[in-house]
Amino acid sequence: MPASMTGFGRSESAEEKWAHGFEVKSVNGRFLDVKWRIPSALRSLETAWEKIVRSYGSRGRVDVSLNLEVKSPDILGVSLNLPLVAAMLDQVAKLAAMRGQAFEPDYNRLLSMSSLWRDDSAGPAPALLESLERGLRAALEDWRASRQSEGAVLAEDLRVRLARLRELAQAIAQRIPGVLNEKRTGLCQRVREALAQVGAEYSEDRMLQEVAVLTDRLDVSEELTRLFAHLDRLEQTLSGAAEEGKRLDFLIQEAFREINTCGNKAQDVEVSRLVVDFKTELERCREQVQNLE
Repeated sequence: MPASMTGFGRSESAEEKWAHGFEVKSVNGRFLDVKWRIPSALRSLETAWEKIVRSYGSRGRVDVSLNLEVKSPDILGVSLNLPLVAAMLDQVAKLAAMRGQAFEPDYNRLLSMSSLWRDDSAGPAPALLESLERGLRAALEDWRASRQSEGAVLAEDLRVRLARLRELAQAIAQRIPGVLNEKRTGLCQRVREALAQVGAEYSEDRMLQEVAVLTDRLDVSEELTRLFAHLDRLEQTLSGAAEEGKRLDFLIQEAFREINTCGNKAQDVEVSRLVVDFKTELERCREQVQNLE
């Protein structure tokens, strides 16, 4: 089922020693680009977690944020180097006393001094890691469901537009034989009139050659055959289970190329009008496809 690249997912979990909530948001993007907003103590998990994200989506800019509340400090495996902090504060206090100034430590500044914090090599508690991974997967499931829901709406809209494109292509195909007949008749008439004015002899063989050249120049049967094949392939791709946004975009580009050739070769007002309508509808399809993964 086609999925939109735009979606949102959320999950929340609360246990005795921690509580956390994941949010996943995504917008259109040519490739999968994952941005993380998670506590610094968990940065080492980004690589493993990104592999999980890639199993749920392949394109788009994805923002993953984690709000983590730890009720037990030892869970994260991070500790403050208390002896070093105490020594630093004592030295600064002595300096202030020597200068006759009051000293009141700003403990908030300690948070920005990475050298004072020690990361336990064991890392966060395994139970917390398991809980976080479950929460991430739950948020990604919710995110994928929202994208599939929007993708289904986009796919249905594309099917309606493809039906309209097929109608326009059929109208062009029905008009082309009449155009060729009109052009052949007009050519023959103009040639006879020109020959009669100069008193030249009329050559049926020569006329057949000219008509054949004109027919070859104006005939768009090959382009229409390829155009209908592209429309068939677009419908088949929409009904597939794979993520085919790039393939759909390519097929629409090919359809544009074929319909442009039809408009250039046919040299007919009615065909030109149909071609303009076709291209307008096809451009709307392209805009919708840009949202599909």
